[in-house]
Amino acid sequence: MRTTKAARLLAAGAALTALTLLSACGGGQEHPENAAPASKAPVQPRAKQPQVNVLPGMPPVEDPTDVYAADRPNRLSPVVKDFPSRVYVPNTQSDTVTVIDPKTYRVIETIPVGHQPQHVVPSWDLKTLWVNNDLGNSLTPIDPRTGRAGKPVEVHDPYNLYFTPDGKYAVVMASMDRELVFRDAHTMKVVKAVPVSCYGVNHADFSVDGRYFIVSCEFSGEILKVDTAAMKVVAQEKLPFQGAMPQDVKISPDGKLFYIADMMANGLWILDGDKFTRPRFLATGKGTHGLYVSRDSREMYISNRGEGTISLFDFTRNRLTKKWRLPGGGSPDMGGVSADGKVLWLSGRYNAEVYAIDTSTGAELARIKVGSGPHGLAVYPQPGRYSLGHTGIFR
Repeated sequence: MRTTKAARLLAAGAALTALTLLSACGGGQEHPENAAPASKAPVQPRAKQPQVNVLPGMPPVEDPTDVYAADRPNRLSPVVKDFPSRVYVPNTQSDTVTVIDPKTYRVIETIPVGHQPQHVVPSWDLKTLWVNNDLGNSLTPIDPRTGRAGKPVEVHDPYNLYFTPDGKYAVVMASMDRELVFRDAHTMKVVKAVPVSCYGVNHADFSVDGRYFIVSCEFSGEILKVDTAAMKVVAQEKLPFQGAMPQDVKISPDGKLFYIADMMANGLWILDGDKFTRPRFLATGKGTHGLYVSRDSREMYISNRGEGTISLFDFTRNRLTKKWRLPGGGSPDMGGVSADGKVLWLSGRYNAEVYAIDTSTGAELARIKVGSGPHGLAVYPQPGRYSLGHTGIFR
């Protein structure tokens, strides 16, 4: 017993000496994070993020401080990881969808669709792209794995299309019918048609918990708040600008605010969605139209269709920081960000062209001729677990 105890004491003394020598070698310059484990302060347990009480059936929120946390560069769902990267451009006056290879910037196919296609919309489950043939009263499905179009589905007045966060329903923005039509997300059969008293329902985005969504009404200058589960309008507000024409809608990364583009007011309305009080205004440029969040959730790209520019809004600094001008002008409208976050793709609504813009410099990478009246183009696939619709709102 005495021999064993002595050996333990000797070993302990040697270990202490070694630690002392290691500490001395650092000369007192070692950074705390690189120090020996014994010298670190006890690790404090990480503060647990509050769980969001989401709409029943909706996937849990990954990060309550950033609704776009699942949209990081190239973070593709297993569902889409083998899909070829393409840009799908609906040409409203040509009744076609132009398909572009983003690597070569070349048109590889032109798909005939129904009358006046407005937007190409990824389905909630990411498996289908729906072409909204507004005046053709149909949706044309495209298989993004093969690029082939399927048999059109009869749907009346599908100006735009969204999906509830639980994946149960498609919400058709029936602009001329003055309805929000909740349909089965797969069969597109009507579940409930909700009449609205505003004119021109067109764009939307959902709250962090998915329990409500904000809708813009283009022709009457109004916004709606809609209860997702109840499928009913719970609040309505006239924008405080004569002749307002609200367009795209996007929620802030922290989920506290909604940004609503207004092409006549030439800027953004900034709304507290929970309180639904009077929004404040931020001027951005003539013909403000589309809103797209960067892959790091730090910035929002704002297309100003009436002046051929893109404004950049910094969420953390709560202000505009830059304005990119398309060389030779143009009419940047709707689009999306590439999977790696390096390219912003926008349709040139009145110029029969598409713009590819470098998101690090604002330089125009390509200007590609397409059909007449290009509108809600979709870049696909994009990162995210599921789609809320439009040209690609992913969570």
